[in-house]
Amino acid sequence: MLKKILSASIVILALFLSACGGGGRASVCKDGEEADTLHFDYAANIKILRYKDFTKVDLRNPWDTLKTLHTYLLVPKDRELPAHLPEGTVVRTPLRRSVVYSSVHCSLLEKLGAADGIGGVCDLKYINLPAIQDGCRRGSIADCGSGMNPDMEKIIELRPDAILLSPFENSGGYGRIDKLDIPVIECADYMETSALGRAEWIRFYGLLFGVAPAAESLFAEVDSCYARLKFRAALSSVSLSVVSELKSGSAWYVPGGRSTTGRLFGDACGRYAFADDRHSGSIPLAFETVFDKAGDADVWVIKYNRDRDMIYADLKAEYVGYTGFKAFKTRNIYGCNTAKVPFYEETPFRPDYLLADLIQILHPEIGDLGGLRYFCKLKD
Repeated sequence: MLKKILSASIVILALFLSACGGGGRASVCKDGEEADTLHFDYAANIKILRYKDFTKVDLRNPWDTLKTLHTYLLVPKDRELPAHLPEGTVVRTPLRRSVVYSSVHCSLLEKLGAADGIGGVCDLKYINLPAIQDGCRRGSIADCGSGMNPDMEKIIELRPDAILLSPFENSGGYGRIDKLDIPVIECADYMETSALGRAEWIRFYGLLFGVAPAAESLFAEVDSCYARLKFRAALSSVSLSVVSELKSGSAWYVPGGRSTTGRLFGDACGRYAFADDRHSGSIPLAFETVFDKAGDADVWVIKYNRDRDMIYADLKAEYVGYTGFKAFKTRNIYGCNTAKVPFYEETPFRPDYLLADLIQILHPEIGDLGGLRYFCKLKD
């Protein structure tokens, strides 16, 4: 008899759990209320549960993954605030007048058709987007000064419904911004360690600005294009070795093997000189260390910001040691002038664009991908 009771209890428990969980857009239970889980395939630091009257967004602390960085409760503006909300920062959506600190997120909002939700920006001189620059000139978008020292009077006058900024480890908070009683959206997407993981945060920003269908569609396009490009690269019989970046002061910051850039080289089927490194960010190395490890790399890709494109003479003048690299001698260096192309504005949420460039550089026999978008071969 006891066995029958236990068996029945197990069956009931299993049925209850299956009703409250599962894969994909699973249904979960909290305090008797059901919620749909918005499933993420790549992003590791975000979790979204959609309840009847609100959406709960948990951001995992990327520097201490056992802790939560921030919890947001998204409540539509056209609904009354629910009486019993869990703990978290309430954000009334869709955002219509936000302050956005970074050009990356301004660019994304443009692509989602939600640029009218930008009421103010910080660090305007770094935002290489004509619509934002024009908006600030006309006065329809407020120039809120430096991200490190924002113009508090302008922000208070604007009365934004949220402030979007990028968090940093051990930042100790956001100073006077924290005291404004304005929701601070911590855009920690840049801490994802895969290109598609970061891009998948598009879906979160779509929810914030009321353009979820456009966000879902855009990410689906990114995901599909990235997969096709990766498959195409895998079919190539060519496998070139690659090194990246330039020396900065006394150190050469190379992307770690598990960084977004390091993984992009792998997805492009290039032999990255530091692929075996286990860091997920950049690592500072001495010039000699980089030269010993990557001096014979077939290809060298660099980024710089200048009013004109670099040539080989510029590299030599900058540091004569560069001339010892194989790619310098064989004239196989590709440069990206970020002053002229929207590299930083586009690639975080369109990694497929960057992957297409890298595939064409590392597999020159593939000639039907539309040409290079960001890089071009250095000239003598």
